[in-house]
Amino acid sequence: MLLLMCTATKDEVGARAAGMSLRTYRRHVSDLLALLGACSRAQAALLARERGWV
Repeated sequence: MLLLMCTATKDEVGARAAGMSLRTYRRHVSDLLALLGACSRAQAALLARERGWV
């Protein structure tokens, strides 16, 4: 999920690749941002990389 969030160009593409609804995908993205304490997806990607999650 984290990789999809960092690489998918659109939420629709990420949701389709993950096999979930758009609403569920966006909820997971929101949860990941909160878990990482990030304000944006770009910041989340950097924080995840720093922590060795990606």
